[in-house]
Amino acid sequence: MRQETDVEQAIEQYADMIKHICLVYMKNESDTEDVFQDVFLKYALFSEPFESEEHKKAWLIRVAINRCKDVLRSFFHRNTCSLDEAMAVAAPDSGDFSHVLEAVIRLPEKYKILVYLHYYQGYSAVEIAGILHKKVNTVYTHLARARAELKDMLGGDEGETGNP
Repeated sequence: MRQETDVEQAIEQYADMIKHICLVYMKNESDTEDVFQDVFLKYALFSEPFESEEHKKAWLIRVAINRCKDVLRSFFHRNTCSLDEAMAVAAPDSGDFSHVLEAVIRLPEKYKILVYLHYYQGYSAVEIAGILHKKVNTVYTHLARARAELKDMLGGDEGETGNP
């Protein structure tokens, strides 16, 4: 483990460079900040000495690039989107239905994923049961309960389209 002063010096010296590398790969500020922190945490925990200042710089660059690639390859990163992106595509061609998405987000976890998979991704209850390793009847029951909760949250039958 490195001395605190050594870590602070490295951050002061290389912060801009690492941040720019991360921003190029990650294309957003929040992921860039996460990777930036990971890089310097790894540096703080890495106890081997560097041959030269250039070796340290090259090591930091390599760690930043590898961490960016790891995050971009991760299941979570590939299969999620920000809340802003979700709100933008909630119903792009028909009115403002952001309140519906907000209601879905407020559902309990066990219902939220089912509603998302069924209504937003178009999976059937049988397919969802296979994906989540649940019984088909459990999926049907939870979807019905989720619809009931959404109906209460959104104010009853108003605006209902009759879709199951």
